[in-house]
Amino acid sequence: MAKGSGLGVRSWLLLGLITVVVLAATGVWNPFPTMWDWVNRPQPISQPDVVWQQRIGGTPRSVTIAGQSVVIEQRTRVEARSLAAGTQLWERKADWSAVTGAGQEAVVVVGKLLVKGYEVLDPGTGVTRRRDDDAVAVWTYRNLLLDARCVEATDCTLSAWDPRGTTPLWTAFLPGVSTGLLADNPNLLDTRRLGGNRIDGEVAGPEAVPPLLGFPVDGRVHVVDTATGRVLQNVEPGREERLAVIGGRLLRITARSQDGSCYYGISGRDSATGQEAWQQSGLNLRTADSAGCVQREDPYGARNVLLGVSPDGREAVLDAYDGRLLLVTANGERVLAVDDRYALVRTADGGAVSARELGAERTRWKRPAGKKADAALTPYAAIVADEKPNRLVALDPRTGRELAVLRTSANALAVGPAGMVIGEGREIGYVRFGATAGGTPGEADGADPGPAGSGAVPQPQDSCGPKNELCAAPDPGK
Repeated sequence: MAKGSGLGVRSWLLLGLITVVVLAATGVWNPFPTMWDWVNRPQPISQPDVVWQQRIGGTPRSVTIAGQSVVIEQRTRVEARSLAAGTQLWERKADWSAVTGAGQEAVVVVGKLLVKGYEVLDPGTGVTRRRDDDAVAVWTYRNLLLDARCVEATDCTLSAWDPRGTTPLWTAFLPGVSTGLLADNPNLLDTRRLGGNRIDGEVAGPEAVPPLLGFPVDGRVHVVDTATGRVLQNVEPGREERLAVIGGRLLRITARSQDGSCYYGISGRDSATGQEAWQQSGLNLRTADSAGCVQREDPYGARNVLLGVSPDGREAVLDAYDGRLLLVTANGERVLAVDDRYALVRTADGGAVSARELGAERTRWKRPAGKKADAALTPYAAIVADEKPNRLVALDPRTGRELAVLRTSANALAVGPAGMVIGEGREIGYVRFGATAGGTPGEADGADPGPAGSGAVPQPQDSCGPKNELCAAPDPGK
């Protein structure tokens, strides 16, 4: 055959492409939609597969399970999807959103930045249940919604609402609000949560409202009783102090610089009288930086407990109500997550995570985990995120029984009574505790995905404090 005769490979490919284009243009055969669907098909977000998986419009800022809906906050909008199937229920333009209430009583609060007011939406339909045109800030809890409105810079009113209520339960006067009090859940003087790379900081959803809240106003702290709305104290911190309101106490935390070191002290004060109820020395609550022991951060902890470091370097969990040491770790151990029931602790060798019952000196369970594992405690499950290999594991906080074990690089975004939402980029999916792949919520074991749940899924325990001191005694006449 003469050199250069015949069609080369490139020529055959070009001829084939021209033929396909002609067939597609004449309607004889069009492979392009099928090819695009194949290219665009998302890969399963985990193994075993999730109950459902959906691609949303942008990377979510927060995800919350609200009754039978999954509420997804994005940069300029909020949407809700069905917990059972993942289908979109509604979508709204909004700069911020938050969920208040629990289970079937949950609602969604939305608003716009630098614009007064908010709307309370039904999570299943998106219908507006209540509208406010004056509030400058809101705080959302499992059992209460708080908002603040200001007639003038030094004349503000704090109001408490039942999540689905239409009239305030109480109102209180505050002489102004902090310049940072805007939109949803601006910072109050309480605790910081321990964080993890693959577990969202709001994975547990809204917490029950504490008995007392500390509002920072012009360098002072106004202590508000959340049951009645009474402003119990109006306190200015000392030069070396940081104030925090935790577990029904006003805490005065001191950090004093001397001999090149920081010396720490904590005093728990009665909310009504201001008298000292307890004091603890030497525990570093990580409120101060290394430059002159200036305290710029809230202490780590959750609910009614604080997490600090003792002088010998061991981590300790402290009861904020009476100052008791509920847990002191061994050398080299690290607390990954804590609430007022348990602490999840990485062992000194980095090879396991154990659950310690606070105040009982007892290990509830222990399981292998990598040195970079993260963990979180929620009302319904303890979450452990591991690397190499990537895993997400949901466990019964009390027994350590496995509720879900996933091979995935996705993040844990939200945990509910019967499952959790995981996500990676724009892909999110729902995992049912104990369900087989492809099942739907409520399908396995006759479980109910609502707040009643099933006997197989741990239910939330709204804390009354380690000594039951924060719950009113029952009336014997009732």
